[in-house]
Amino acid sequence: MSAAPDLTRPDGTPLRVLVVDDEVNLAELVSMALRYEGWQVTTAHTGSKAVAAARETRPDAVVLDIMLPDLDGLEVLRRMRAVDPDVPVLFLTARDAVEDRVAGLTAGGDDYVTKPFSLEEVVARLRGLMRRAGAQQAATSSVLTVGDLRLDEDSHEVFRGTDEITLTATEFELLRFFMRNPRRVLSKAQILDRVWNYDFGGQANVVELYVSYLRKKIDAGREPMIHTMRGAGYVLKPAG
Repeated sequence: MSAAPDLTRPDGTPLRVLVVDDEVNLAELVSMALRYEGWQVTTAHTGSKAVAAARETRPDAVVLDIMLPDLDGLEVLRRMRAVDPDVPVLFLTARDAVEDRVAGLTAGGDDYVTKPFSLEEVVARLRGLMRRAGAQQAATSSVLTVGDLRLDEDSHEVFRGTDEITLTATEFELLRFFMRNPRRVLSKAQILDRVWNYDFGGQANVVELYVSYLRKKIDAGREPMIHTMRGAGYVLKPAG
């Protein structure tokens, strides 16, 4: 079972985030990281589509690139705020100059990150904005369970049945990603991006290496749970 998100809307449903960037690959990477947190994500690649999407989905937060092909991010923000004055906005900007940051924040943006940024930083900034905006803290267990495999995200303990399994920090992160996405085929590129923070597939052999390490610890002498889907990636599913 996947972990429940630890931030939700007041009614318990997933938070809605609108990601706006004209770089399609970048928007998809950010969206993937946010979906991994359990949030519901909509993307837009132009300012006008962003304004329409915000009106339609009423997001709880917006990740907004300043440089867009039609309207600039500040104009998009102005139009969004005309509909929802309180929606938290995290600006993405390639510009580093102090005046640009000040312009964004005085126009009503709540925070910003400069490109290139880490996905973890975007997630952390968004969490902070949404907590301040009143997103609810959901009661959630720190234990992930798939079949007879259990992983405690707080204590970092892992058990297969009654046997405790000792993992390195990287093996733990890899297993956590698998266990948050049971029965879902994960590509090497997705795994690299999530576990190693690479947003390209040039180091795929490191994934193969660590999957082999995990298999020796999780599956050795037992019915296997980690399966290779040739040409597609890997999938973790309950044994049997």
